[in-house]
Amino acid sequence: MEIGTSAVAERYGGGTAVVTGGAGFVGAHLCHALRTAGLRVVAVDSLITGDRRNLADLVDDPGFELIEADVLDHLDVPDDVAAILHLASPASPVDYLRHPIHTLKVGSIGTLHTLGAAKATGARFLLASTSEIYGDPEVHPQPESYLGNVDPTGPRGVYDEAKRFAEAMTYAYRRDHGVEVRVARIFNTYGPGMRSDDGRLVPTLVGQALRGEPLTIHGDGQQTRSLCYITDLVDGLLRLLVADREQPCNLGSDVEVTVAEVAQRIHALVGNDVEVVHVDASPGEPRRRRPDLTVAREVLGWEPTVDLDDGLARTIAWAREHASV
Repeated sequence: MEIGTSAVAERYGGGTAVVTGGAGFVGAHLCHALRTAGLRVVAVDSLITGDRRNLADLVDDPGFELIEADVLDHLDVPDDVAAILHLASPASPVDYLRHPIHTLKVGSIGTLHTLGAAKATGARFLLASTSEIYGDPEVHPQPESYLGNVDPTGPRGVYDEAKRFAEAMTYAYRRDHGVEVRVARIFNTYGPGMRSDDGRLVPTLVGQALRGEPLTIHGDGQQTRSLCYITDLVDGLLRLLVADREQPCNLGSDVEVTVAEVAQRIHALVGNDVEVVHVDASPGEPRRRRPDLTVAREVLGWEPTVDLDDGLARTIAWAREHASV
């Protein structure tokens, strides 16, 4: 059992956790970890971008419930809920550019409803925020104290500003209503369970490689990412949930690689003889992205343990098995 899972089991075991966006990529992995920790789990998802199949092995578990509902409408939670983990939101560019107004609403109205539920029940509230808070950063690596370089009028602004507003609302509830809050700024995460049409770097390249298609790289491929494997991220989220840290906390890998290098590694692991092609750069795409993990290391005792080649190999194996490409 991971350290985060053990810590949550010790603090909340036997209690109830509500996970909004629970049928999404990160949300589903989190639901599984919370059940392993012995919590009753209620997943709430509109299924706009989430997928029931991510939770298929929990359907018959009496300690798990999936509620198809939109947090924009309301959020009903059990009276005995101990923690509310708010992950509901389109998270990939493909999804939030397809649902721009919904993305803004779930970051604002949806966050208001989930915070209201936390206030009413006394539950601890964890917000899944994002590295997109920092925009196209002028400070590198990005510490939690960096205020960001975000374009609110560009196409990516619907996601960036939704998350920035969500953080502002979260801390307003902390100051005015005494809600216990935790805020995770999540950097690029990958692993089994991502949709092949997700639009993010790893599932796109893995899908193309397995189909024998050219690997597409936006721009020159020298833009960097720091890719964190999903089990590491979930461990960090659970450690943060029980930690004495109310200010934001970066979670992600601080091993920085270029997009071109990621494509080369996937190509080598899959083994198909495919070419790499360059296409137009994505508007507003950040050139560099790497978290400063000082807080995570010092406060949570956490850092990633799964290296990139191992994580990519696991992801590719899952994609082959599940015919998800």
